[in-house]
Amino acid sequence: MSDGTLSPQELSDFMGERGVEVFAISDHDTLAAYGAFTPPPGARVITAIEINTTWRENEVHVLGYGVPLGPSPINELLEYNQVQRRIRAETMVERLRQAGYTLTLEDVLRESGGALAIGRPHVAKALVRLGVVDSVDAAFKQALSRGKPGYVPQLYTTPEHAIQKITAAGGIPVLAHPGRLRDRILIDELAERGLRGLEVFYPLHDAADTAEFRETARRYGLVMTAGMDFHDIRYHTRGVGIDVDEQDLAPFFDLIGAIA
Repeated sequence: MSDGTLSPQELSDFMGERGVEVFAISDHDTLAAYGAFTPPPGARVITAIEINTTWRENEVHVLGYGVPLGPSPINELLEYNQVQRRIRAETMVERLRQAGYTLTLEDVLRESGGALAIGRPHVAKALVRLGVVDSVDAAFKQALSRGKPGYVPQLYTTPEHAIQKITAAGGIPVLAHPGRLRDRILIDELAERGLRGLEVFYPLHDAADTAEFRETARRYGLVMTAGMDFHDIRYHTRGVGIDVDEQDLAPFFDLIGAIA
């Protein structure tokens, strides 16, 4: 319900085909997927959200596992991020138009399919559909990355604020894909500010990354989690889901069970 190419039900069905035993759909800044799919028989579903945050001009994603679907302290934060996303999209469109691109906000909203979490991928898809570029990757490289005409820095909430709100809502704050951080010192800072988990297992983490993050989790007493970051089968040709040793995730499942 944010920037994936499958509907929640299509994604859930894909989970069933792959034999995924436990999963969460962690959309960016929205929980709208929950209630929009029926999980495969026997699969365990954990509610989750991926909150976009800004730290020293860098985008950092904080996962909230086990967050409630009703009113909670997290809602105000999500509304703030959604407003910032809309403003950012409008600014990107305006800058691209000034640079000579034929694009409207309606084109972008059409690609979002009504999602509240509008983002750069929707702008990129609009450019592809209009024939301005031939792929989403080309759109990012030519128009939407830093230094290009359509680039607009994000102004989301802070990681610390996201951690506070997830915790206040009764959820478990986890730092997503730490291998993508520009400065890994952030892990040390957030571990002292309420972070409860670290996404150790991730497709783009190599063996050295996984070993480093496993040790970091041990040092700070963080539970380890796994994330596929699945958006589109074109980028994950092996399918949805990630194989992880059950014992590595046991502390996380114990923690989820304790808050359920």
